[in-house]
Amino acid sequence: MGETAVTCARHQKAAGRGHGVHFRRQLWHVVVFILLVLLSTIISIPLFWVISNALKAPTEVYLYPPRWIPRPPQWGNFAKAWSMLPFWRFLRNSLVTTVVPTVATVFVSALVGYSFARMRWRGRDAVLMLCMATMMLPSQVTLIPRFLIFKQLNWTDTFYPLIVPSLFGSAYDIFLARQFLLTLPVELEEAATIDGCSTFGTWWQVIMPLCKPVLTVIAIFAFMGHWSEFFGPLIYLNSRKNWTIMLGVVSFQDRLEGEVSIHLMMALSFLTMLPCLVLFFSSQKVFIEGIALTGVKG
Repeated sequence: MGETAVTCARHQKAAGRGHGVHFRRQLWHVVVFILLVLLSTIISIPLFWVISNALKAPTEVYLYPPRWIPRPPQWGNFAKAWSMLPFWRFLRNSLVTTVVPTVATVFVSALVGYSFARMRWRGRDAVLMLCMATMMLPSQVTLIPRFLIFKQLNWTDTFYPLIVPSLFGSAYDIFLARQFLLTLPVELEEAATIDGCSTFGTWWQVIMPLCKPVLTVIAIFAFMGHWSEFFGPLIYLNSRKNWTIMLGVVSFQDRLEGEVSIHLMMALSFLTMLPCLVLFFSSQKVFIEGIALTGVKG
């Protein structure tokens, strides 16, 4: 009886200890969740302020204290701001200079990253180090040489300077693809080779479907970078018919100089950032997975 009582006491003590650990873990999760919600709210305040001002009437913009919820919402601000300049043409130009480079960057980064991660060839590590070294070179250093090259090719005032460099990939995106590919088991390629699949066929049919997370990350980064690029179009695009939407926004701002039209500027700003927001939130799960799985192996 004495041993049985001692055993029961030990079990009860262990159960109590386990319950305490479980309670502390749950409490920690709640604290982390609250902190994340507060941090997300603080980070989202600028976006909420843009949307709020975009829906206000001109008389509501400078109210103090500020009114977060417009009464009533002025949905016509978006159409009015969009119609003041040929933004449909600017949107078409932006899509051309964004979608084509994004697709090219994803394809080339996956292909070159596979070469660095899986294929063995002389000088591979040296070429990889040279590729990574280009990340340390600021774009401002190569700005004048690139402009002179494109000028000699008669590519100024065309989309070529904004598209052609993407056909050679990006060092950062290539590195991301390589790191992800190093986490995949080699047995997949060996099995494909035994089945008679070529190197390119193995990459396209076996490896590419497994690279969806990292390719989504690369696509999002490339899309946002090209969509919001301002300096490149400002230098290479002279004709208004070739302007991208970012140049159009600056032109719109200059046109509103001296007018009380902040609500229109906010409406146009929200419209220009909307594609990036939709792309990110629609692929958020895969994006986070790609970031988590892209390690530092090798």
